[in-house]
Amino acid sequence: MYDTGVSARIAAVEERIAAAACRVGRSFAGITLVAVSKTRGPEAVAEAFRAGLQVFGENRTEEASPKSAAVAALVAPAKPPAWHMVGHVQSRKAADVLSWASIVHSVDSARLAGRLSRFCTEAGRELEILLEVNVSGEASKYGFVPDELPQAVEHIAGLPALQLRGLMTVAPIVPEPELARPVFARLCQLRDELALYYPTVDFTHLSMGMTDDFEVAVEEGATLVRIGRAIFGERA
Repeated sequence: MYDTGVSARIAAVEERIAAAACRVGRSFAGITLVAVSKTRGPEAVAEAFRAGLQVFGENRTEEASPKSAAVAALVAPAKPPAWHMVGHVQSRKAADVLSWASIVHSVDSARLAGRLSRFCTEAGRELEILLEVNVSGEASKYGFVPDELPQAVEHIAGLPALQLRGLMTVAPIVPEPELARPVFARLCQLRDELALYYPTVDFTHLSMGMTDDFEVAVEEGATLVRIGRAIFGERA
C-alpha cells in the first residue's frame, strides 16, 4: 500500500537540513541525504525514490543485495538509486558489498580495506570508502580510534582500487541532540588535521548524523547524513 506520508516526511527532513545549513552559512547543495532503508521492503524504497530520494543506505549486505535488484526492477526504466553501505562490514563478506554498493562509509580496519582493495582489483573496478572513527571511545562501537588515523590513512590511501573520500562516525545515544555536538566537532577537526598532513588525499566527506541528531551534525560540517525513521516512520 502506498505511503502517502513519505513525500511530506522527506520534505520536512530536507527543510530541517537546509535550515541547519543556513544557520552556519552552508549550502544545502553540499549535503547528501542518505535514506537508511534497513528492514524496509523494496516497495517502500521505490516509493521514497519516486518521491525524490536518490541515495539509500543499508547495514547488511545479505539484505541489500536482493533489495537493490528488486528496487531497480520496480523503478525501471528510470535509472535506479545509488546505494551506500553504512553498517559494519565483516571481512569475510567484503566481496559481497561490491555487487550493490557504490561507497562504503564504514571501513573500520586496515584488514577490511585490504580485502576490499583486493576484490575491487580482481573485479576491475574502483570503490569509494570512508574511514569509520570511534570518536566517542565506546567499546560497543567499531572504528579507528583517533590516534590510529594517520597510520591508517598512510596505508589505506595507497591501496589500489580504493578512493578514500573522508571520515564517518556514529555518535552516542544521548537524551538531547546538543550533547552529540562534541563528537561531530571532533570528527570535523580530525578531518581538517588529516587534510593538512595528506593534501593529496580527498577528505571531502563527513558522514555523521542520524534521525535524532542530524541537525547538529549538519551545523558541524556533515556532508552525508544517514536518516531512517524520520523518512520511513517508526518500525512496526
